[in-house]
Amino acid sequence: MDLKIQNKTALITGASSGLGYAAALTLAEEGAKIAINSRSMENLQKAAALIEKRTHIKPVCIDGDLADDGVAEKIVEQTIKELGSADILVSNCGGPPAGLFDQHDKETWKSSVDLTLLSAINLSRAVLPGMVEKKWGRIIFITSVAVKQPIDNLIISNTLRAGVTGFAKSISNEYASDGVTINTVCPGYTETERLTSLAEHQSEANNKSIEDIYTGWTQSVPAARLGQPDELAALITFLASDRAAYITGTSIPVDGGYAKGLL
Repeated sequence: MDLKIQNKTALITGASSGLGYAAALTLAEEGAKIAINSRSMENLQKAAALIEKRTHIKPVCIDGDLADDGVAEKIVEQTIKELGSADILVSNCGGPPAGLFDQHDKETWKSSVDLTLLSAINLSRAVLPGMVEKKWGRIIFITSVAVKQPIDNLIISNTLRAGVTGFAKSISNEYASDGVTINTVCPGYTETERLTSLAEHQSEANNKSIEDIYTGWTQSVPAARLGQPDELAALITFLASDRAAYITGTSIPVDGGYAKGLL
């Protein structure tokens, strides 16, 4: 299947590892030009070297902390300057800290809002004018299966990723007639560094071994295994393509059947 995204320009944030890296790699494999962002230039350059080795496409590396004022706009500006446009945005960031409500102070909530919710809003504000002008654009937000079924001990993530989902659905209605599709993808338990961090936190909080934590997660998934980053990346790449031009405003889980709701 020709996805017709050769020479489209894709900006992927949080892309030096994990889900963001997998999305960048898969988009590059389909011939898209790539700009990748994370806080560490060193980690970005390592990721870029791996992508170039596998795809012969050299990503543009743009470091910057999305939680800081003005950084989202600067990342988009540099992408357009170096690659000519920002046709596809994959908005991704590190997950908020785990814990219960009484374990988080006001500052933790505020910094998490800046990183998880406001970065998505600011990135969208920066890319949408160019997409509207060209009458073609794709925005994909990486959220979490928690927007379908809240996860214990992740109250900040449950709250803010639901906010991103509401934002995405709202703007999808506003820009559909401009040829811009806007969707969210909702990974379940997927083998990433983030999952390792959550396992360590839950192990300490519940006095269980990390192996027991992973076993519990696997047993909660009908597919009886954890997900792989490239499985989410495959969906992202399809949603970024011409083939998905009539799919917008959706929140699609990639969770092995973990979420038990009908919708």
